[in-house]
Amino acid sequence: PDKTFVVWAPFEGSEQRWTYAEMARDAKRFAAGLHARGIGLGDFVLMHLDNSADFLTAWFGCAYLGAVPVTTNTRSVAENVNYFAEVMQPACAVTDPTYAKIVRDACGDATPMIVSGDLNADDAAALGAESFATVFADGPIPEVSPDSERNFAVQFTSGTTSRPKPTVWTNANALWGGRSMAMNLRLRREDVTLVYMPLFHANAQMTLFSALWSGGTIVVHPRFSASRFWDTCAAHGVTWVSMIPFSFKALKGRPVPKHKVRVMIGLARLPDAEKEFGVQTMALWGMTETTTACIVTDADHPGPAGTMGRPSPLYDIEVRRPDGSAAGPGEEGLLFIRGVRGVSLFKEYYKDPQKTAEAFDASGALETGDIVRIDEAGWMFFVNRDKDMLRVGGENVAALEIETAISETGLVMECAVVAQKHYMLGDVPAAFVSLSDTGKKLSQEEVGKQILAHCREKLADFKVPRSVHIVDDFPRSTLDRIAKNLLRDRLSPIESG
Repeated sequence: PDKTFVVWAPFEGSEQRWTYAEMARDAKRFAAGLHARGIGLGDFVLMHLDNSADFLTAWFGCAYLGAVPVTTNTRSVAENVNYFAEVMQPACAVTDPTYAKIVRDACGDATPMIVSGDLNADDAAALGAESFATVFADGPIPEVSPDSERNFAVQFTSGTTSRPKPTVWTNANALWGGRSMAMNLRLRREDVTLVYMPLFHANAQMTLFSALWSGGTIVVHPRFSASRFWDTCAAHGVTWVSMIPFSFKALKGRPVPKHKVRVMIGLARLPDAEKEFGVQTMALWGMTETTTACIVTDADHPGPAGTMGRPSPLYDIEVRRPDGSAAGPGEEGLLFIRGVRGVSLFKEYYKDPQKTAEAFDASGALETGDIVRIDEAGWMFFVNRDKDMLRVGGENVAALEIETAISETGLVMECAVVAQKHYMLGDVPAAFVSLSDTGKKLSQEEVGKQILAHCREKLADFKVPRSVHIVDDFPRSTLDRIAKNLLRDRLSPIESG
């Protein structure tokens, strides 16, 4: 109980620490406050919060009470938040001052709203809200019996062709995810992890459960900061970090101090990063519906560069050709996952039996929508999203092929190719890019010219982007995937010429 569990490390102000016992105490006091306000077993609590210590207190507090936190992406627009509230009908909402107006409008005046951070009396009165600090109470909370099948939490998965779906995790899902990750990463009590990913997301939540299962320590940042990353790792003795592709790119070329990080987890094994940062990289592939990673590399058998790994213990993996038969070595196919619903796979999409049924095929396998390749030794490689194909004048075009060509220019940090509707060809490719340091030295016009010139040299003419759009940041539907549907929405159809 006296072991440090959470270190909140803000970019401004002093750090705060909680032992396991202190976090349990604060979570129970918050649960008592919710109970006093009529929140109880099975009630949904909308949590529209950025990373903070209050997020963790509320999240664990809901668990003690048997209430169900619904954690939502704070980059969502008002229309999305309205949709979240409409679907879940929360009994209470917890948010930050930045989002309080949007959340109040979405939930309506009758829903109790708790605001984290500083909330003055005038704002509280205008919003009909109360500050986070006033919720804590020393009163009793109802005893909640253990139930592995009871709902633990809800997250809205990213929607690429439809609206985000409310994905329900059970208590068993939460415990399974922590156990599975801790086992695959061989976590121990002395391990320390840095969490900079949004706490509303499955990746960060499974990181929390992995540390909880193994008795480790979590250092939480408000968000990713390349300039603070290594200093924080060195200062706190961080031993493992869950990463995203952008983070690897942003850290490239920066000074690396003496540190204790032994493993950085990404979507693929990255030997170049291993050499530069002095760490081992491991690949984990999963989705909200699989709770945790169901394809992993192994510390003693890391596999070839770029691999996403092999099936994790207790998951079954199938890679199928378009006709449904099993893909062989060297072939690409659609990835299906088998597991146990409510344990190693999500329970359901809340109040949407049709979408839940559509997620699985007739044999009960979860269709992931990802295309992968298996090599002769059984290593798996991510190829593309099944929906990430363009149909250009009758030709199938993989967005990844064009993105790879654009990345070869060295002018971009990230790129995303999407389909723009065309009056004759059906689709034509359009490229969105954020610039590397090299690209930033050029004018935007020159960047576009060089990218298109390189694509004309490397690609068939129908694969060359019709346009290049430079952005400072990408909309993201999940941490590691650019929300291409939102990029497509920015493009007007080409109707003539």
